[in-house]
Formats: sequence, C-alpha cells, structure tokens
Amino acid sequence: MIWILLLFAYALLFALVEIEIEGADGWAEKLPTWYRVTPWYAQLMSVVLSGKPATGYHLMMFPIPIVSFHLGLAFGLPWSWALEARLFAAYLVFNVIWDFIWFLLNPAYGWQRFRKGAVWWHNKRWVGRFPIDYWNGFGLSFVLAALPGLGGDWSVLSRHTAYVIGMVILTAVAAAFAPAYQRWYAHMRRAGSDERELVKKE
Repeated sequence: MIWILLLFAYALLFALVEIEIEGADGWAEKLPTWYRVTPWYAQLMSVVLSGKPATGYHLMMFPIPIVSFHLGLAFGLPWSWALEARLFAAYLVFNVIWDFIWFLLNPAYGWQRFRKGAVWWHNKRWVGRFPIDYWNGFGLSFVLAALPGLGGDWSVLSRHTAYVIGMVILTAVAAAFAPAYQRWYAHMRRAGSDERELVKKE
C-alpha cells in the first residue's frame, strides 16, 4: 500500500536527518539546545517521555509529524473522531519506527549496541530487546485504533494492523541495508574530504 510506503519513507528521512544532526550523541546531548530536568514542565515531559530530559530540540521536533499527519484536513479531508484516532494511532507507531531506525542505521549503534545500558536515555525499563517506550507506543496505538470499533467501525483497527505489519517489515528491510549506509556515512566523513574551508575562502 502506497500510504504505508510513504509513511515509512517519512520516518526513514526523519531518522536520517537526526543521524546527520546528532551523530553518536543521541537525545540532543551535544546540540545547542536547552536541557531541563527540574522545572515543572520538564517533570511533566519526563512523565510522558519515560524519564527523559526535556529539551528545546524535542519540543520542536515531536509536533512536526503530528501536524504533518493532519495536513489532509487543510486540503478538504473531513474531520471525525474515527479519523483522529487513526491519525494519532499512526503517529505513535511512526514515532517508534523513526526512533528505532535511528539506532539501526546510526554507525555509533546498530542492532548490536541497541540494548539496555548502552542507550542512557532509554535506560528506565526494557522488555526483551526493546525499551518500554516502544511497547507503550505500540500498545496505545492499538487502543486508539480500536476506539472507533465501540461505535461499530472496526475498519480503523483493521487498517492500523496492516500499517503496523507493513512498517515492521519495511524496518527489517532497512536494517538489511544498514551496513551499506554506514559505509557511505564513513566515506563521506573520511579524513581530508570536508570542504568547509573552501567555502569560507570564497
């Protein structure tokens, strides 16, 4: 289904952009953004984010796909509670896939280093090989997708199930290409290849 491919491509691009921005230092650790853990708003975000610090970077990044998922409304798509449930359910899965691809493709991590103890911002609790955030995201997404079923519309849950299966399969395909991407990543950063100084001399 083309819509699953498009949403996966969107998650992939988000992950690739963040790898370029953050490199090996996830959760905006070394970016020129604000970090907070003690103010009330930081503690509120920490509850939502399973104990992670609040940062200006994430405060700006997380709403972007939420708004993007609603762009159809700007082009005449009629709003409904069933649609809203579907959009937020899809967003939650998108968020997990985006995050996981960041680890799979990032040369500093990959599947081997994606484990509790190696990722400080995901160190609260893991179930099996995945942090609790991933399980929570997927679980809540199915709850939201099932809500329209209370009114007799089970199509949202059905489409959401197909979406999740498709996203998981495409993520596995992306994982197979991770070594090639990581070689390209290293090639583009090989010693002596950066041309910033040439630009500055113009």
